[in-house]
Amino acid sequence: MARGGKSLILLTQGDPAGIGPEISLKAWLMRKEAGLPPFAILAEPGHLRHLAQSLSWDVPIAETDLSGATSVFNRALPVIPLNLDMGGPVRPGHPDAAHAPAIIASIEKAVRHVQAGEAAALVTNPIAKHVLYEAGFSHPGHTEFLASLAKEPGGTAPHPVMMLWSETLAVVPVTVHIPLKDVPQALTTDLIVTTGRLVARDLQARFGIAHPRLAVAGLNPHAGEHGALGAEDEAIVAPAIEILRKEGIAAEGPLPADTMFHARARKNYDAALAMYHDQALIPIKTIAFDEGVNVTLGLPFIRTSPDHGTAFDIAGKGIARPDSLIAAIKLAARLARGGQP
Repeated sequence: MARGGKSLILLTQGDPAGIGPEISLKAWLMRKEAGLPPFAILAEPGHLRHLAQSLSWDVPIAETDLSGATSVFNRALPVIPLNLDMGGPVRPGHPDAAHAPAIIASIEKAVRHVQAGEAAALVTNPIAKHVLYEAGFSHPGHTEFLASLAKEPGGTAPHPVMMLWSETLAVVPVTVHIPLKDVPQALTTDLIVTTGRLVARDLQARFGIAHPRLAVAGLNPHAGEHGALGAEDEAIVAPAIEILRKEGIAAEGPLPADTMFHARARKNYDAALAMYHDQALIPIKTIAFDEGVNVTLGLPFIRTSPDHGTAFDIAGKGIARPDSLIAAIKLAARLARGGQP
C-alpha cells in the first residue's frame, strides 16, 4: 500500500496513436463487471474525450488531481491532465515523433506520483520505442527508463527484471532483447544468480509467497544433454542454481525447456527462469495470450503493464481487447496489498 493509505492505480497514456488510450477507456467501461479498483490516467483530456466520442462510447472524462480521482471514478474516468502541447493532432494508427515529449512526460510524472506515495502502483500503457528514438530518447526501452527514474541521487539505477505473469504461469527471461546469437555470450552465472535473487525476493515481498520455488531452464536442447549439446548448462547455469540453493532459495534445474511448461510441471514451481526471450514468452503467450501481464521486479515501486504492444494497425477501431490491461490493473492492486487476492 502506498504511503498515506492511497489505493489509486495510476496509468500512463502510452503512445496516444496506439491502442493504450482506447483500452483504458474500455477498461473504465468494464470497471464493474471486471471488479476493477479505482484508477486514473495521466493524459490529455481532450484527446480521450474526442476518442470516446469517435467510438460512440459513453465515457465521461473528469479532469482532476490525484486527491479527487477516487471520488469521481464511479461516474467518470479520472484524467490527470499533462498540460502539455501534444505536438500535433493525434491520428490513431499513425505514430508521430512529435508526441514523444508528452509520452515521456506521462511516464515521468506517474513515477514521481507513485514514489511520493500519492498512488499505490503504476500501470504503463504500451509505447513504441522507435517513435521515442526519433525524438532523441536515449534508453534501450521502457523498463530501463523506469529504472533510471527510480535511481536515488548519487546512486545507481536498480537492476530491473521482467516477469510475464498470469494466473497459470509466471516466466522471467534472464537475457531479454538481444539477438539469439548473442545469448551465450551475454549469459553468465552472476546474471542468473542476480535475476534469481530478485525474483525470489519480490515473490516473497510483493506476491506474498513465503517460500518461492524457481524452475530454471537450460539454455540448450535437453539442458545440454550432459555437455553433448553444449557446455553452457553445466558451466554457467548449474553453478548459478547451486549458489541460489546455498542462499536458501528453492531453485531446480537446469531443466529441459520443452518439458517445463505443461500443466503438471507448472504445479512444481512459482516462476520459471528462462535463458532467453522467446524461451520465456512463447509458452506464456500460448497459455495466456490475452491475460498475460508484464511485471517489473527490482524497482522500488510497483509497475505492471499489458503484455502487448501499441497495435497501431487496429488503433482507433474500437476492437482492441482490454483483457491484458484489466489484468495489469488488478495485479497492480493485488501487489499493493502485499499479494492478497
